[in-house]
Parts: sequence; structure tokens; C-alpha cells
Amino acid sequence: MKPFTALMLVAALSSTPALSSADVLLIDAIEEAPVNSSEGLPRPRPGQTMDSVRASFGVPEQELPWVGEPPITRWIYPGFTVYFEHEFVINTVVHRQ
Repeated sequence: MKPFTALMLVAALSSTPALSSADVLLIDAIEEAPVNSSEGLPRPRPGQTMDSVRASFGVPEQELPWVGEPPITRWIYPGFTVYFEHEFVINTVVHRQ
């Protein structure tokens, strides 16, 4: 457990008369690395171009047309979705299992 989280837990326990086990599990769940952490599935990084993503990861299963202003485009791969602003990656989101 990280020191800051442990300190928050001690503060919560001392100020809460009856703490349920679900509250403690919630704190423990925060400590786990989220699915979209930098560990795990290789995926495009912010700033990559569309050409670079296609060269590294192949043709996406689906290319959705751009929407909005600035134009945001989505490419869907088997394990993740890539979001582009114009031709540059702004985010990649791992699909839930």
C-alpha cells in the first residue's frame, strides 16, 4: 500500500465510527493498476500519426469517420480503440474484458 493511501485509510478509520468491509475493498481496488495503465497491452502513443499507427498495428477492424471540430476519428482494433485529432493520436483506450 502506498504511504499516502495508508495515511488516508488511517484518517478514515479514526474519523468513521463503523467502517464496512466494502469501503476497505474500494480503497484496495484503487491500488490495482487500471486496465488503461502504461503496463500491459502494446498500443499507440499520443502524438503518433495515422500512418505510423497503421504501419505498427496494421489495418484496424473498423475506421469510424471523424466527428466534431476539431475532427476526432476513431480506429477500432481487437484490444483497443485509438482516438485521433486530425492525424495525430490523442488517446488509446483498452477494451474491457
